[in-house]
Amino acid sequence: MLDPKLVRESPDLVRTAIARKHLTVDLEAVLAVDTAWRAQLQEVEQLRATQKAANSAMAALPKGSPEFVAKVQEMKAVSAQVKERDATLKVTEDKFREAMLGLPNLPHASVPDGAGPDDNVVHATHGDVNAASPHALPHWEIPGFERLFDFGRGAKVTGAGFPFYIGDGARLVRALLSFFLDEDAKAGYVEVNPPIFVNAASATATGQLPDKEGQMYETTPDHLYAVPTAEVPLTNFFRDEILEEAALPVKRCAYTPCFRREAGSYGKDVRGLNRLHQFDKVELLKWVHPATSYDELEKLRADAERLLQKLELPYRVLLMCGGDLGFAQSKKYDLEVWGAGQKRWLEVSSCSNFEAFQSRRAQIRFRSRESGKPELVHTLNGSGLAVPRVLAALLENNLQADGRVRLPAALVPHFGKEYVSF
Repeated sequence: MLDPKLVRESPDLVRTAIARKHLTVDLEAVLAVDTAWRAQLQEVEQLRATQKAANSAMAALPKGSPEFVAKVQEMKAVSAQVKERDATLKVTEDKFREAMLGLPNLPHASVPDGAGPDDNVVHATHGDVNAASPHALPHWEIPGFERLFDFGRGAKVTGAGFPFYIGDGARLVRALLSFFLDEDAKAGYVEVNPPIFVNAASATATGQLPDKEGQMYETTPDHLYAVPTAEVPLTNFFRDEILEEAALPVKRCAYTPCFRREAGSYGKDVRGLNRLHQFDKVELLKWVHPATSYDELEKLRADAERLLQKLELPYRVLLMCGGDLGFAQSKKYDLEVWGAGQKRWLEVSSCSNFEAFQSRRAQIRFRSRESGKPELVHTLNGSGLAVPRVLAALLENNLQADGRVRLPAALVPHFGKEYVSF
């Protein structure tokens, strides 16, 4: 959530941010609710001042005197007004918070302008896309693929996008998760095993609500949400808490299955492992001092990149333009690996800085050594990494002439052998 003072005093800055993200938001309605709330607050404060003055006057009057009785009647009338105005103020205050939740985060000055994916900027590349196996195929066309990744039976048991992983397929998923978590621990992230269901307050704190209701699976009658990413429970770990400045940055990593409805996703880009409703991912998260948050973003990106380098996968780094930036993000990098069989780039990580957007919603603060007062932390997160497309790229890029897949050396100790057999 944005700072209400910023919205109130610099509406043009917010209008520019909305335009840069190519979103449709009625800022004038937000400002109108704010004006109404401040007017009602002033009225209530004036009535309370009248109450206080009347109390002081009554204290100086003899009890039972005509003047005292008159003041009592006056106080009853004012008290009734305060109660009525307080109720109205609460309704307006709730409307104002709801309106504020609909305002997107401001893009950082370094974010390029653009309307969508075609306007993202290639920030860096690593590896040679031409070095992939000459036998590369789209992973779903590899002979025997369905014996390790059974989409048909998954659809029978649950629905499309919920595959079974069998034998070496399941073993490879487990190996990747173990590799990711071990490498993240070496980089200083403390592993957490979080809940995979969250309440509405948690989803609101991270910006999933009220922005992504249609993408999350919700339970009834508990009204809990299956996590779309470990970012949601992990960020809320410190909700409504105050950290010591000396503890920053705090670094955590977590593995969870992730659940996304992916409504509206159709076409060739959803074949095989490219887009699933349930998938496994390791998330990296940082709570940092505002003065260092953009340095920490670069370090976060480097931590995610290091995993791809050890897996020997060609990849590129995209700096996302305003129109392809998420609702809650100030700046974001996407990491995309090369899928040699599909001959296309596959997103495997997003590394984002939210500045104080999430922490203001969640009231995650640190106590400043300089002022002694609580201040909002900045939150950052990144995928380290998402399994399915990394797995797809490994299968495609390393397919051998005999139909086996050779694994990179860094993964062999976790998998137990050098080749995946179909």
